[in-house]
Amino acid sequence: MASSVFSKVILLCSFAVGFQLVRPGNIFPLNPTPCLAPTEWEGRAVEYDHSTGRNKRVLITYDSPNQRIRVFEERKGHFPCKKFYEYIYLYQDAVLFQIEQKTNICAKLPLTDAWDPYDIPANSTYEDQYYIGGPGDQIQVQEWSDRKPSRAHENWVGVYTLKDCYPVYETYTKNYSVTTSTRFFDLQPGISDPSVFTPPSSCQTANPRKMSDAC
Repeated sequence: MASSVFSKVILLCSFAVGFQLVRPGNIFPLNPTPCLAPTEWEGRAVEYDHSTGRNKRVLITYDSPNQRIRVFEERKGHFPCKKFYEYIYLYQDAVLFQIEQKTNICAKLPLTDAWDPYDIPANSTYEDQYYIGGPGDQIQVQEWSDRKPSRAHENWVGVYTLKDCYPVYETYTKNYSVTTSTRFFDLQPGISDPSVFTPPSSCQTANPRKMSDAC
């Protein structure tokens, strides 16, 4: 009898260590590793700039293999005296095109930032796993960050779906002040129209200066 009980204990312990840690109502990984995010997708996002207090709604087309992103500002509501832009980020060419949607006027700007894909870096720190939503209408996500023991604060926090590793929410911090928070939604795999990465003909005579949002 004692031998049988001991065997059962060993079996249960092996299962817990090898696979999952169980909490009331939820199942969480014991030794989580970052998932592999999709490399091509398109969808929508809302970016909140904490320095200005403004939300920007955009359509995004994301192409990681070619290191390029297209961002198209959505017109939601009535905004008198505001310009809306399309942005084409071509990181391999270190070029950013800014196109005014109404007039098609184009600005060609140097892209000095390094390519930063929408994914979870391999050296990220696991923060949590939880469900978004309520009973019967939930999606399971994991939260990761670049927090390290030598730093008091993290500079990046990313929330990604557990099933397919799509981005849900990201926050970037710069100089200990939050700069942007982005929520992602309506994401679809693949790129339906690769031509969105081709600048319009007006960019052949592009302005070298960034255009303002104001009229």
